[in-house]
Amino acid sequence: MLMETADETLAVAAAAGDRAAFATLLARHYDRIFGLSFRLTGNRAEAEDLTQDICAALPVKLRGWRAEAKFSTWLYRVTVNACHDQRRRAATRAKAGDGWGDWEVARQDEIATERAAMDWLTEAMTRLPPELRDTVALVLGEEMTQGEAAQVLGLSEGTIAWRMSEVKKKLRAMAAAETKI
Repeated sequence: MLMETADETLAVAAAAGDRAAFATLLARHYDRIFGLSFRLTGNRAEAEDLTQDICAALPVKLRGWRAEAKFSTWLYRVTVNACHDQRRRAATRAKAGDGWGDWEVARQDEIATERAAMDWLTEAMTRLPPELRDTVALVLGEEMTQGEAAQVLGLSEGTIAWRMSEVKKKLRAMAAAETKI
């Protein structure tokens, strides 16, 4: 019965403490949270940790859900925000601990290791600026329309269209540079 209930209804029930409703929401959306986290981080272990953190924080976050958007849109926004927060924390730790030079060397080593394990598009996405990566992860990875991605990111649909145009230019440039090598 709960599996046929709308996400928004389940979210309201889960926010009120209904464990079965919460479990149903997690069953429905866990793979989506993980998939988006993976596309945004480019690292399976990081994505797994981030997904667990998001799910653990979800009961408290649900209390603040205002049902102004679809539940899935709100959940994508929670995931994108968690990824941004994680990026900021990682950058702060790296700068404070090792300094810029060591941080850059470590970052390049990590990128090289991940490149061997991922397909070309995932690798190329890691070289995009975060805002472009977020956009392409939602539009291509999650198969959202540009309007839906705009709603998740809190931007205009025109900005999303521009970002996708920039992604195409950058991916073409990356492919051309790799072809010359």
